Amino acid sequence: MSFAARLDAELEQFKRDGVYKRLNYLEAPQAARTKMQGRGEVVILSSNNYLGLCNAPDVVAAGKRALDEFGAGTGSVRFICGTFTIHRELEQALARFVGCESSLTYVSCWNANEGLVPTLLGEQDIVISDQLNHASIIDAIRLAKTITKCQTAVYRHSDMVDLEDKLRAAKHTRLKLIFTDGVFSMEGDIARLPDIVALARKYDAVVAVDDSHATGVLGRSGRGTAEHYDMLGQVDIITSTLGKALGGAAGGFTAGPTALANYLTQRSRPQLFSNALPPTVAGSALAAVRHVEHHPELVTRLHDNARYFRERLLALGLRPLQGETPIVPVILGETAKAIQMSELLLDEGVFVTGFGYPIVPQGHARVRCQLSAGHTRDDLDFALGAFRRVGTKLGLI
Repeated sequence: MSFAARLDAELEQFKRDGVYKRLNYLEAPQAARTKMQGRGEVVILSSNNYLGLCNAPDVVAAGKRALDEFGAGTGSVRFICGTFTIHRELEQALARFVGCESSLTYVSCWNANEGLVPTLLGEQDIVISDQLNHASIIDAIRLAKTITKCQTAVYRHSDMVDLEDKLRAAKHTRLKLIFTDGVFSMEGDIARLPDIVALARKYDAVVAVDDSHATGVLGRSGRGTAEHYDMLGQVDIITSTLGKALGGAAGGFTAGPTALANYLTQRSRPQLFSNALPPTVAGSALAAVRHVEHHPELVTRLHDNARYFRERLLALGLRPLQGETPIVPVILGETAKAIQMSELLLDEGVFVTGFGYPIVPQGHARVRCQLSAGHTRDDLDFALGAFRRVGTKLGLI
C-alpha cells in the first residue's frame, strides 16, 4: 500500500469512527454572528472569542498601525536580529495584567508550555500534572521527559488528596513543579488554586497555571484564575494565550518573576529558534489588553450571558454541566449523537462543535457551547430556539 493510500484508509476509518473533523469556511470576521460559506449567517457558539474583541475596531486599528510602523515580519529570532519595542511594551502590559513581575511572548501558548517544562526541569526534578490538563501541557511534559529525563506524575482531576500523595512521594526531588490548567477547556471547571498553592507552599513546590481559558474571562476585571480567587501575585508561573479573549489573533506568553523571563530568554528553545510574534499581532494584542483594562464591564456581560444560556438550557430539559465559566458543555453520552446534534444545529444556523472519544472520555460526548460578551440576548434566544427544535427531533427534550 502506498503512503498516500495508507493515509486515505486511515482517514476513512476516522469518518467511520465519527471523529473526522470537517473545516467550515468563514467569509467574515469572527464575531457573535458571521457568514459561513454555503450557509449564510450563523450564530457562533464554538469560539474562544470570549470578549468579542476579534473584530473590535481599536484592536484591528492597532494591528494596522503596527503593520505600518514595524512591517509584516520580524526577520529572524529576537536575539539575532533585534526585538521590536512593540514586543517589550506588550510583555510589560501582560505581566502587569496577570499580576507578575515580567513576561515573555511566544508564537503560541503551546510553544510557551513546551518552552517552559524542558527548560526548567532535569533528572533531579519532577512535574506533577492534573489528569485533565490541556494537550499542550501533556506534550510539554512528554518532551521534557524525553529530553531532560525529568520525573513525572499525574494526579486525579482536582483531587487534592492525590496531589498531596504525589508531592509527599517526591519530597527528595530538587524542583517540584505543579502544572494545572486554570479553566479546564472541556469541562469548564476551575482549578482549586488556593488548595494547590497551599500544598505547594507546604512541600516547597512551584505552581504553574495555564490560564488560556481564564485570561480575560475570570476575576472581576478578567485577570484570570488568580484574580477569581483574590490571589493576584501569588502564582509562581502563568502561561496563557493571546488567541482567545485577548483579540484572538495568535501568540502566547509565560509570566512570572523577572529571573524566569530572563532565564527563558537564554535557554528556552522555542524562544531561541523561532521568530517572534508578527508585529501586527503584538500590536493588536496590546490594544486588546488595554481594552479589557478600560472595559471590565465586558467580563460582567460575558458571565451574565453564560448564566442566562445555562439556565435556559436546563429549563429546556438538556444537561449542561454546571459551573462559573462561559464554557457550557451539553452532555449527550454517545459520540454519534453529539456529532449529529452539532450538524443539525448548523442546519438551524448555530455553529457549535460536537466532541466525543478520544477527546473526552467514553460515554461523555458533548456539544461544547462557548459564550461571548459579544452575544446579544437575541443571539442567545435564536440559539436556544435551535436547541429546542433539534433536542425535540433527537428525543432529548
